[in-house]
Amino acid sequence: MAANLLCDAKQIILAARENAVKSVDFCRVQMYWNLGRRIFEEEQNGKERADYGTYLISNLAKALEPEFGSGFSVRQLHMCRQFYRTYPIVNTLCAQLNWSQYKLLISIKDETKREYYQLESVNNGWTKRELERQINSLLYERLLLSNDKEAVLAVARKERIPEEPTEIIKDPMVLEFLGLERKSEFYEKELETALIDHLQQFLLELGNGFTFVARQKRLLIEDDEYFADLVFYNRLLRCFVVVELKTEKATHQDLGQLQMYVNYFDRMEKLPDENPTVGLLLCTAKNDTMVKMSLPTDNKTILASKYELYLPTDKLQNELDKLAKASEIYNEKREQANDGNNKNG
Repeated sequence: MAANLLCDAKQIILAARENAVKSVDFCRVQMYWNLGRRIFEEEQNGKERADYGTYLISNLAKALEPEFGSGFSVRQLHMCRQFYRTYPIVNTLCAQLNWSQYKLLISIKDETKREYYQLESVNNGWTKRELERQINSLLYERLLLSNDKEAVLAVARKERIPEEPTEIIKDPMVLEFLGLERKSEFYEKELETALIDHLQQFLLELGNGFTFVARQKRLLIEDDEYFADLVFYNRLLRCFVVVELKTEKATHQDLGQLQMYVNYFDRMEKLPDENPTVGLLLCTAKNDTMVKMSLPTDNKTILASKYELYLPTDKLQNELDKLAKASEIYNEKREQANDGNNKNG
């Protein structure tokens, strides 16, 4: 028997199985949506009673659970109702998402934030676990720190391609998947090894369009050898991304070293039709003013990003919320100023 035949046959079977699972998953999504719609309609008929909805769902669950199982508990039926109210138009449901993912999405009250996670789940084929991790790591809020809301959504909607590194690279980055502890004897080599061992998760945290190129890339400059910690390529930005790892606070020397690596790639590796190389300094802490003073005023290619070894704390959540709010206020004032200039014009 030809090896190609066996290989093709296996691919056909596996593809069919995968499609069957996806079909069943979406049928389940539609089932829960229809249940939510029916419960909501019945509830509206008894709207003069404030507690009618709770009474209705409780009795329905008692009747359904013995025959159909725990998938129709009181809690689950409440979710069905919430699901319908969040997505009242059935045609807006995505066949690529399953019920577990939708349960995460309907827990997000902010409509824009929910749309972002839904779009990115579909665009990147996130599993339920990956979606949950991105929500818990405050991906949306971190992206808003250096971008406005409409720009973030436009990329997720595929209405535009990212043009600046800050549209993809986040600050701070969350590397909780490494399982490393904060300790004084924490070495860069240990961090580098952990990132390589968890490359798939690191690529997910880096963002869209990244592919791995090299580890400890040797740069020979006359008789001197230098080694760039990690090198990636981003197909959306169409450029190399050189990552330097530091297990302490960033210094101007670190930025100078990274600038040299970026210059090397621009002059020795980059093709004429590719965009300038981006340098990313990952550090445990940084002085933003020092970073700005160490780099040209028009710098767009050298970035310093703080990393966290744990999922965001309440303190970080509050800081991100404040920064996001300040950014939103700034954008509103800028729009008002533009509207005023247009009227005067």
